[in-house]
Amino acid sequence: MEPANRTGVSEFFLKGFSGYPALERLLFPLCLAMYLVTLLGNTAIVAVSVLDIRLHTPMYFFLGNLSILDICYTSTFVPLMLVHLLSSRKTISFTACAIQMCLSLSTGSTECLLLAIMAYDRYLAICQPLRYPVLMSHGLCLLLAGAAWVLCLLKSVTETVIAMRLPFCGHHVVSHFTCEILAVLKLACGDTSVSEAFLLAGAILLLPVPLVFICLSYTLILATILRVPSAAGRRKAFSTCSAHLAVVLLFYGTVIFMYMKPKSKEAHISDEVFTVLYAVVTPMLNPVIYSLRNKEVKEAARKVWGRRRASR
Repeated sequence: MEPANRTGVSEFFLKGFSGYPALERLLFPLCLAMYLVTLLGNTAIVAVSVLDIRLHTPMYFFLGNLSILDICYTSTFVPLMLVHLLSSRKTISFTACAIQMCLSLSTGSTECLLLAIMAYDRYLAICQPLRYPVLMSHGLCLLLAGAAWVLCLLKSVTETVIAMRLPFCGHHVVSHFTCEILAVLKLACGDTSVSEAFLLAGAILLLPVPLVFICLSYTLILATILRVPSAAGRRKAFSTCSAHLAVVLLFYGTVIFMYMKPKSKEAHISDEVFTVLYAVVTPMLNPVIYSLRNKEVKEAARKVWGRRRASR
C-alpha cells in the first residue's frame, strides 16, 4: 500500500466544509461537545458494566462492546476533523488515510453485526427464559462478539487494500471530511469494479441481512410479550427491549438513508452534514438512550458513584 511509485499521490486533501467558513466555526464547538459526551457516556457504560457484578450478564456484556465500538468509531475521524475545522491545511497522508478508512469501516460494520447479536440475546431471554442461561453461555458471548470484531476487521482490511492499490492520477481532493471509501474511490483513475463489488457484497451482508434478522427476532419477542398474562410482566419485557430497539432504529435508519439513497456524481454539503449527524450524534445518543430507558443501569451507576464518594 505504498503511495510513492504506485499512485503519484502521497497525501489527500480532505475538502470537508472548507467552502463554508461560518459552518466550520459553528460545527467545531458542537462536534467537540458531542465527542466529549460520547467519550464520557460510553466510558461510563463500560465502567458500570464492569464494576457492578449485577450487570455481569450477556446483555450488558454486549452493551459494553457497543459502547467500546462507539468510542473507537468516532475516534477514527472526529479528532482529525476537529483539527481541520480550525486549520487551513486539511491534508492526511496516504497511509493515515488507509488506516482511517479501514478502522471506520471495521467499527461501523461490527456495530451492524453486534446489534443483530443483541437482538438474538433479547429473543432468547424473553422467548426461552428457562433455557437462556444455557443457550447464551459466557463462552458463546465471547465467541459471538469476537467473531463480529474479527470478521469485520478482515473484511475491512480487504476492502481497504483493494481500494488503496488503485492508481490515483494526481487528483487528491476528497470531497469529504474523512477518508470515506466511496469518496476516495471517486479519485481513482483505474477500474473500480472489483472494489465496488466487494463493497456491495459487504453492504448486503451487513445491512439488509442483520436488519431482517433483527425484525424477525422482535416479531417473535412481541408475540411472546403479548401472551404474558400480567401487565407488570409485559412492561418489564418491553422496558428491556425498548432501549435496544431505539438504538437499532436510530443506527439503521440513518445508515440506510445515507447509503441507500440515489447517488449523485457531485458531492453535496447536505451529505456531509448528514454524515456528521449519524457518525457523531448517534454514538453520543446510545448511552443516553440506554441510561434513560434502563433502571438497572441507573441503579448500578448510582451504586458505583456512591461507593466512590464513600471511599473518599
